[in-house]
Amino acid sequence: MALHRTQALVVGRRALGESDRLVEFYSLAFGKIRGVARSARRPRSRFGSALEPFTLGELIFFDTERSELVRVNHFDILQSFAALREDLDRLGHAASSVECVLCLTGDRDAHPALFRLLVRTLRALESSGRPAWVSAYFATRAVDLLGHRPRIDRCVSCGRPAPFPQAALDVAAGGLVCGRCQPGPETIALSPAVLGTLKRIRELRWEDATRLALESRLERELVDVVEGVIARLAGQIPRSARFLAQMRRSASRVAERAPAVAVPRGRADSSTRESSSYNKTPAD
Repeated sequence: MALHRTQALVVGRRALGESDRLVEFYSLAFGKIRGVARSARRPRSRFGSALEPFTLGELIFFDTERSELVRVNHFDILQSFAALREDLDRLGHAASSVECVLCLTGDRDAHPALFRLLVRTLRALESSGRPAWVSAYFATRAVDLLGHRPRIDRCVSCGRPAPFPQAALDVAAGGLVCGRCQPGPETIALSPAVLGTLKRIRELRWEDATRLALESRLERELVDVVEGVIARLAGQIPRSARFLAQMRRSASRVAERAPAVAVPRGRADSSTRESSSYNKTPAD
């Protein structure tokens, strides 16, 4: 029985028996591993709150090599990421980033660079005002790191240099296809603005890309494209994507039902001026 130590993130858990817990980790040295934490659900468990989702810690486990499950001996918290669990929007995008890794990697398949990128993403999601963009940019980097980087400089079918009209991304073919090559039903249409932005962020550092100013419509398009790429690579729509889509629909319905706020007579002009000033964007 071998004893191992590695940094790891809690990426899933469920009850096991009367008092144990089955925990899934994404680790620096071993990739995805699943382990049993004995008595973790008891009130006075030595694990305490360490096994909460997204928690980063130092994992010590025993591996018998006779089972895919390891025995969790200890898990010391390095960073709890509690803020991600206290906000539904951040929670959804943190789950999206984690699910991207789980869908695209195999068990015991270590990717140290991807592990560090995921930790960096969770830290950014705690403080960023644009969690959707941070999560989407993480997914583009993760796809590259795992060898699925699509070619976007020319049509992968005929070699026609981009940009060209009716550009579409064929994930199965590995890149762009043009209108003349008859994109199939599983391709993802790319507007010139989206294609240009995808090319641009490939050349930017993490800090510059996550802070890149984008129009809200363009950012939404990019997020949709990235979600489509991950769904096609995974072979199904991730649960986190469905959760986030439901959240967006709910927010849209709430906004449509919100009553208009009456402006007192005599203050309409000043209120209008203040609102106009507040809603200006840098592009204005």
